[in-house]
Amino acid sequence: MKKYITEAIGTFFLVLTIGCTVINSGVGVIAPLAIGSALMVMIFAGGHVSGAHYNPAVTLGVLVRGRIKGADAIAYMISQVIGAALATVAVQYLKGGLPAHPAMIGNVGQALAAEFLFTFALVYVMLNVATSKEKEGNSFYGIAIGFTVMLGAFSVGNISGGAFNPAVAVGITLMGLSAWGSIWIFMVANFSAGAVAGLVFRFLNPDDL
Repeated sequence: MKKYITEAIGTFFLVLTIGCTVINSGVGVIAPLAIGSALMVMIFAGGHVSGAHYNPAVTLGVLVRGRIKGADAIAYMISQVIGAALATVAVQYLKGGLPAHPAMIGNVGQALAAEFLFTFALVYVMLNVATSKEKEGNSFYGIAIGFTVMLGAFSVGNISGGAFNPAVAVGITLMGLSAWGSIWIFMVANFSAGAVAGLVFRFLNPDDL
């Protein structure tokens, strides 16, 4: 249970940061910096308890990689979505309401590609810096993962919304930052990228399974 609570808390603060920095503020420079930093500090805070996934796509990658059991993976994902939903409530209270008109994704193909590429990068980095026996016990894993999200947000945030995380996709949709009709884009791209990253890790690290 401690692992699941940790996953919910970390995802909560990640999604809370997204809502508080984007709503009524736009994207700009501050939001990617704040979001990457939020993920970084939550990873350092909860990594020793749950592994600090805070992302169902990461959990799927870790499952494919072979470092978590199926039942645990499902519980992690549920906890992450709960954390994201609770963050939506907090954002609504703190910001005094939610956007009335969600942003629409223009080119679906570009959005799918953007979400896939940077979700793959995120999961690939996480598997290598946080689960590899070659980097066991390192002190930089939180920075590497947080910076990966930050560079993704800077690079393609204006193309896809820059979720790279199905729980974040649920959160931004509930907050009204993204349309319900677009949520499938995040789900397809993020989960497929997480699975592919897990397979790539296994292929590149056959002695670390």
